[in-house]
Amino acid sequence: MRIAIEHQITHRLQGRGGAIAQMLRLTPGNSDDQTVGHWRIDVDCDARLRPGQDGFGNAVTMLYIEGPVEQVTITASGDVLTSDAHGVVHGTIETLPPALFLRATPATPQDAAIAAFARQVTQDTDGPLAALHALNAALHRRFADKVGPRAADAGHAFAADAVGACDLAHIFCVAARSLAIPARFVSGFALLDGATSAHCWAEAHVEGLGWIGFDPSIGLSPQDRHVRVAVALDAAGAAPVAGEAWSDRVPVAAASQ
Repeated sequence: MRIAIEHQITHRLQGRGGAIAQMLRLTPGNSDDQTVGHWRIDVDCDARLRPGQDGFGNAVTMLYIEGPVEQVTITASGDVLTSDAHGVVHGTIETLPPALFLRATPATPQDAAIAAFARQVTQDTDGPLAALHALNAALHRRFADKVGPRAADAGHAFAADAVGACDLAHIFCVAARSLAIPARFVSGFALLDGATSAHCWAEAHVEGLGWIGFDPSIGLSPQDRHVRVAVALDAAGAAPVAGEAWSDRVPVAAASQ
């Protein structure tokens, strides 16, 4: 599938001046099932952009703005060709061992309620792959079509009545790790319900198969409608924009198939 993406983020600063540095994770990478036709990042003020790579192997762009500005709009756009690999990730840059992704973080702490839920929904499954699919489907059933505000961490999200895609990915990571399966957060874009927007899901590592994606928002593995951008232990490590705090950030995304 060919997906044309235009993703725009507007920052408004109140009473700020001087130099500003930001790390942008807005550039998808090439893999066996995802090919970037062309991609560019534009900024509506005088700025310097320098490409690089972070510790997780994600493509990053360092953004430097020297003069005082009140508002900055960052636009990432391009075309990505995708194919459906049933969630199995092939041909990506892997700089870290899977075992690292068993680590808890402030956003994905160990949680007794999530661990008990994971044990319950996977007790009759045969092997880690079946357990992960059962977990993904169970989280989708529990929170289907119940979008809520961002929670402080996965434990608070699990106790809530409604969660968003980011919190669902965090819960999945905590649940998988409680089963001794490495899991990581993924940020990107997805063409769902007729529109493409910023999205997030999770990946878990299965011996003999490698990394496999799971999107509890839809209860399935990522398909050719998903564009993978960045991975990390949690959302903070895969955030589209990281660096000095801004007073306001308004993301807008639009795309066509």
